[in-house]
Parts: sequence; structure tokens; C-alpha cells
Amino acid sequence: MNIFTKTDIGLKRDENQDCVWGEMLSPSACAAVLCDGMGGENDGGLASRLAVDVIANRIRENFSESMNRNSVRNLLITAVSAANSVVWDTSRREASGVMGTTCVAAIVFGNTAYIVNVGDSRAYYLFPRDEDDCIQQITKDHSHVQELVEKGKITEEEAKVHPFRSKITRAIGAEADVTPDYFEISMNDGEMLLMCSDGLSSYGDDLDILDICFDSAPEDCCGNLINYANGNGGNDNVSVAFIVV
Repeated sequence: MNIFTKTDIGLKRDENQDCVWGEMLSPSACAAVLCDGMGGENDGGLASRLAVDVIANRIRENFSESMNRNSVRNLLITAVSAANSVVWDTSRREASGVMGTTCVAAIVFGNTAYIVNVGDSRAYYLFPRDEDDCIQQITKDHSHVQELVEKGKITEEEAKVHPFRSKITRAIGAEADVTPDYFEISMNDGEMLLMCSDGLSSYGDDLDILDICFDSAPEDCCGNLINYANGNGGNDNVSVAFIVV
């Protein structure tokens, strides 16, 4: 098992409000947290850093290989809740306006990936099936355009260029309490988990992302994905966490 992370300011922004962390917890377990901040001035960057720090510290301090699946689930959900409290309290004391952050976090332990998300930062499962390589989005965006897609008012392709595509409906720190979505997937040797901010997913094609992941050496994948996003305009900060089982 290997984990790699990288973040980049992109080509059009003055500040990188993304934050990403990844770490091996043991020879058979690793974890990653990726956040994309929102807010004026430095507020978004502060929100994402606070959330990553709180969740990463919770995982480091509490993860054990003796945990069962319910314990891992509870660890992730309570870590997100703790991060929400910290960002919410900080926002009320220090922010100049609305302050919050998306979050996608995962613990991969043995052959299971445990995943939580808030907002529109995503997790993808990449795997070979028969003679084809496949990519599957695990998380569901908490966004205005996703709601329009689900109601049949716009298509997936229209959502990518919709003027409100960056408007999220759930974020860490936006309200006093937040409920993350939770997912579990089984993973076999050689399969991959990709986590990214919308600086990649909103400006790239899933099949291109798939090809880059399978065609790159694992240690080069994050950099190649960021180069791809920047090659498509670099309109946003872009962050990636990449886990190979």
C-alpha cells in the first residue's frame, strides 16, 4: 500500500485555499484528508487548514489496527464533527464573512476503504475489470448543480459549465452542525482510491483522469493530474490524494 498527495495554486488564483494530508498509519493502513476552503481574504485557506489539522490529528491519535468497521466509521464521523466545531467557532470569532470548507477523508485499512465527504470534493475508485480500466465516483457532490442533475433539469455535461457549479449546499464550518456522507468499498491489490478538489474534477474528464492514473507511475500520478488540470486552464486550486492498495 502506498499514498501520495500534492496541492497546487493553479494558474489563476492568488492564494491556495486547498489543504491536503496523507500518511501511512501502519504497514497495512493509511489515511488522507483533503479540504477546499471557501471564504473571503484568507478565511477559506484558514478553514481548510483547520479542518485538515483536526481530522488528521484525530485519526493519528485514535486509529488502531484492532478497530472494527463501526469503530473506523465512528472515528471518521466524529473527526469531521470536531473539525466543524473548530471551524464554526473560529468563523464566528475571526472571519470577515462566510467561512467554511469542503472535505473528503478516507482511511484505507486492509482491503477496505472507509470514506466521508462534505461538499463537492470527491473520491473515485479506480480498478481493472476484464480488459478495461474503470473509474467510479464514490462520493456525491453536495452542490446546487447536483440537485439540478438529480431533478433532471440539467445534464452531467451541462453541470460542468453551469454558472453556479461552485455553489455547495453543505460545508464544514458553515453551520453549527454538519452531517457527512459515509461510504465503504472493498479494494483488491492494485486498485486505487483517488481524492481530489473540484479544481481537478470540474475541469477534467473522468476518462482522462482514469488514463493518467493507470498510465503513470504511482509516485508521478498526483503531479501528472495537476499538470492536466493546469493544462485545461488552471482556473482553480487543485489538490490530489492517491492511494494504491
